[in-house]
Amino acid sequence: MPTCPYTKKVMQHFNKPHNFGEIKDADGIGKVGNKQCGDVMYLYIKVKNNKITDVKFQTFGCVAAIATSSVITDMAKGITIAQAKKLTKDSVVKKLGSLPPIKYHCSILAVDALHAAIKDYESKQ
Repeated sequence: MPTCPYTKKVMQHFNKPHNFGEIKDADGIGKVGNKQCGDVMYLYIKVKNNKITDVKFQTFGCVAAIATSSVITDMAKGITIAQAKKLTKDSVVKKLGSLPPIKYHCSILAVDALHAAIKDYESKQ
């Protein structure tokens, strides 16, 4: 019987994603996708006093795409915009324990979605 290529933490975020949903009056929205694998991520942020007070996501994709979306929202909630800009794909992978090399691009998508939401927020200021 084949073993699961994902860590327990990845499977927890996939089975019970944190912060799933949409923020209707979001201050910033990031939309990213990967044409090769078909993953699409929407990430919504609310900002007050330069801090991300709420963050939600809607991801259409694989186990890794959903898990990385979930964990990036946990990492971004409650931190400043400057701190959020410093989050990297490596910090996402580390928080999840690891990802199979073929799924590493999902961590990049999650960070790109957050950064796109921040860019959208900043463009409105």
